[in-house]
Amino acid sequence: MNQDFMLALEAIEKEKGIKKETLFEAIEAALISAYKRNFNSAHNVKVNIDRNTGEMGVYSCLNVVEKVLNPHQEIHIDEARKKDPLYKVGDIIELEVTPKNFGRIAAQTAKQVVIQRIREAERDLVYEEYVDREEDIVTGLVQRFEQKNTIINLGKTEAVLTPSEQMPGEVYKQGDRLKAYILEVKKTTKGPQILVSRTHPGLLKRLFELEVPEIYNGIVEIKAIAREPGNRSKVAVYSRNKDVDPVGACVGPKGNRVQSIVSELKGEKIDIIEWNEDPEIFVARSLSPAKVLKAKIFSENKSARVVVPDYQLSLSIGKEGQNVRLAAKLSGWKIDIISETKYNENKAEKKTEQDSGGETAEISLETDVINTGDDAADLFKE
Repeated sequence: MNQDFMLALEAIEKEKGIKKETLFEAIEAALISAYKRNFNSAHNVKVNIDRNTGEMGVYSCLNVVEKVLNPHQEIHIDEARKKDPLYKVGDIIELEVTPKNFGRIAAQTAKQVVIQRIREAERDLVYEEYVDREEDIVTGLVQRFEQKNTIINLGKTEAVLTPSEQMPGEVYKQGDRLKAYILEVKKTTKGPQILVSRTHPGLLKRLFELEVPEIYNGIVEIKAIAREPGNRSKVAVYSRNKDVDPVGACVGPKGNRVQSIVSELKGEKIDIIEWNEDPEIFVARSLSPAKVLKAKIFSENKSARVVVPDYQLSLSIGKEGQNVRLAAKLSGWKIDIISETKYNENKAEKKTEQDSGGETAEISLETDVINTGDDAADLFKE
């Protein structure tokens, strides 16, 4: 060890944030292993490095005994007292056994330890940086593909986009710039592993926060999100300021704000709906762009029955039931849809039964009805 090495340790302490004492302890532990390995020693040894000069010494640790059974681990009390008359049985004496050619081995070992510690420190810094960004959005470049995973370069580290978190039909090319949502940051022996998603509703929420200042500032709040990645999403928004239109704020001038998000999501359609605490109003709005004539809530089974004009029936249902399915997820209510004609027919039948004195019958809305089949709400949670 020399003064140059001491200066290097001080520089590492300042630049990398690794305490010099931590490096000293790590180097001493590594030198013990190097000594035993290179000099075929199995007995107890200790390495001390002077914290001021960097001078190093290897010491054999021997127990002071009256009868020596193992000369590699014990020393007779008479021999010990030749070095210091205060030694007594049971003490441990340290005898320097530093080999003449140990300097080269020590320098090489110290270099390896320092490099390893620097790597570990950098990994820890990256982990600390990204673990606090879970549920946040990151931007990176598609770097390579491993099996079916897409590896995204974030600059200091990489993120993994697994097949289950990739948007259906989305094709990635090397060099593509992507925004993704951080699902989880794991600490592994090879460094932090960052798992990201392009399908999570949180990605849509963070994109709106980036594009809409009113959301970022807390004036407009995202109450719920329902998403079928790559196809269509519904977002319920609410304004804390009566003078601010939440839907208009999210759409932006000439639709440029929402269009930026649509472009990032490769054409995914987005319906922006104004949230209302009245479930009947909110359920009706959630079926947008379809118009709703009437909505009735049944709290006992968390369901809603909705009447729409005949010409709006297909629109309210959506392709393969997508619109009503997303509306149910957004609102948290199971939704049954019936056309205006069928509703009037059922209403007339009920009136006829009542006029004829027959038993009162509940209007059946189960005929020609679309049932979402979603009992649980998929509401977005912060």
